[in-house]
Amino acid sequence: MMARRSRETSSCWVLVAGGFHADGGMDKLNAALARYLIDQGHAVHLVAFRIDDSFLLRHAAGTYLVAKPAGSFFLGRTRLDRRGRRVAAALKARGLRVRVVANGIGCTWPDINWVHFVNHAWPSRMMHGPRWLRLKSRIEARHTLRLERHVLPRARLLIANSRRTRADLLKYLQVPPDRIVTVYPGLESDWAPATAEERNRARSSLGISDPSPTILFVGALGFDRRKGFDTLWEAWRRLAGREDWRATLLVAGDGRALPHWRRIVSASEYGKRVRFLGFAPIAEVLPAADLLVSPTRYEPYGLNVHEAICRGVPALVSADAGVAERFPPSLRPCLLASPDDPDEIARRLVEWSGRGDDCRRLFAPLSRALRDHTADAMARQIVEAVTESSDGKWRELNDRRAV
Repeated sequence: MMARRSRETSSCWVLVAGGFHADGGMDKLNAALARYLIDQGHAVHLVAFRIDDSFLLRHAAGTYLVAKPAGSFFLGRTRLDRRGRRVAAALKARGLRVRVVANGIGCTWPDINWVHFVNHAWPSRMMHGPRWLRLKSRIEARHTLRLERHVLPRARLLIANSRRTRADLLKYLQVPPDRIVTVYPGLESDWAPATAEERNRARSSLGISDPSPTILFVGALGFDRRKGFDTLWEAWRRLAGREDWRATLLVAGDGRALPHWRRIVSASEYGKRVRFLGFAPIAEVLPAADLLVSPTRYEPYGLNVHEAICRGVPALVSADAGVAERFPPSLRPCLLASPDDPDEIARRLVEWSGRGDDCRRLFAPLSRALRDHTADAMARQIVEAVTESSDGKWRELNDRRAV
């Protein structure tokens, strides 16, 4: 065992991703994997557009920042790929055992790919917004889909963040099933149910002074409407005219369509109890919420739902989202059959409002289960899958149930 540990510690990991920091879902998970590898004694090289300063203190073997032309991820993609391949090639030339972990199409090095999103499952559907933006979206989508067809099937090992993602890899890209392992996301241990003090502090900081229920939507407000805020807004309009509906809707998220939705909501007689927070620290907003609603049209996982449940906040989420796989049968009534049906959402919200405390109790076992699967547990499963694949023993992993 000691000999194997020594061999693994001598390996060198190159992680290529958009970011390693706490301000984005994928970036947060990438940072957790990097921290785990460093703490286990591996030499770790990080290649990204943004890297948290804490990795300098953790003595990462190397950090390589890549500039984004005009602040564009799309325009910076080639630079990220080129730098990632260059770093990996230089290390390999020194005779080191190099493992390269990319996120999706971020790097074309054909080794390990941690897949958080399958673009073929949600190609460009920008039907709204300025004409130039819709044209730009179609051009980018064609390039993205072509690159995804080239990169993902060539990977030696694919780490899918849910069974939904695994199914999409099989369906759209015909990746051999024995090259895919499912590992669910995990969070740091401080994502626990909020105390009464935290709840009061969060509501006070948001200017919520009355005891009425607070419903939270978390997601980017883009013109492609993938996150489903348009459906939630239609459901809200149906409820807001009722005398017995006194809830407040908080919308946490930025995006090109944010000004558009601000105008629509502010012009409506039903928009008085809707507040747009823009980009907000979700860990600080969640304690103020009584329910999270995520009527997403495509969600390979749904870390916002995962985070809410860990913080003790019940959630309504689309039934085909990856995170829905983790809901036990007792919580199936909290899964939305159609993200395009505002009547269903309105009906579920009314049902929830009549049993808020019971709903929290029903979610408590799932909250504990999600918290038990920590960020370190997630990272450990990834490392085990990579190690087994290197040794040619990993196919049996596909028969194990992901935690």
